Amino acid sequence: MSLLKPVAVIAASATVLLCLSLGTASHVDAAEAAVQVPAPTGMAVGASGASSETVVLAGGCFWGVQGVFQHTRGVLGAVSGYAGGKADNASYSMVSLGTTGHAESVQVRFDPRQISLGQILQLYFSVVHDPTQLNRQGPDEGSQYRSAIFTTDARQQQAAEAYIAQIKAAKVFAAPIVTQIAPLQGFYAAEDYHQDYLTRHPNQPYIVYNDLPKIGHLKQMYPALYRADPVLVKAH
Repeated sequence: MSLLKPVAVIAASATVLLCLSLGTASHVDAAEAAVQVPAPTGMAVGASGASSETVVLAGGCFWGVQGVFQHTRGVLGAVSGYAGGKADNASYSMVSLGTTGHAESVQVRFDPRQISLGQILQLYFSVVHDPTQLNRQGPDEGSQYRSAIFTTDARQQQAAEAYIAQIKAAKVFAAPIVTQIAPLQGFYAAEDYHQDYLTRHPNQPYIVYNDLPKIGHLKQMYPALYRADPVLVKAH
């Protein structure tokens, strides 16, 4: 069966929403390969004396992005949602059209005393997604799947800019980094059925093929930051 952008597939009396765009791809690519990026230094660390900090990250389908950060030690919460557009068009049915300005995003709330903003970004650029893909990620195409960091203050913006410069200098990617950095104008939580999706549907083919490998990369490459029990949005 072609995976040409169905919004939903009904199987065994349950609705399984596919995190696919309205693009033209008719195949499912292999899971994105993880890339070892340098640990953040200097301004890229983004040190904070607070007990809680939030950053919003976009990097393809939010199922996998959320799943990785839910398995990251020091993360207090990870919520799938939409950012980059306006409140009145922040719904999956509208964002999936690729015309709202929104990107599928994850609001990551973390304890800077356990994990720095720089380490969050290290995972983001290493195991979460491929920052060299423009307006797509794996099988998903469209601006709603773009690579973007939505910052909550000037310090976060400086840290993100410094870290991208550090990664570029290290020449770990063969292609240019296309990640956008923009001030967060608003974050809108996605529908309930999108929350904790990776945990609730570990056998869903999209998850198995595209997202579970990311959890494996996190565990293998950053064992000190991996947590086996995910921090969930809801108790299941």
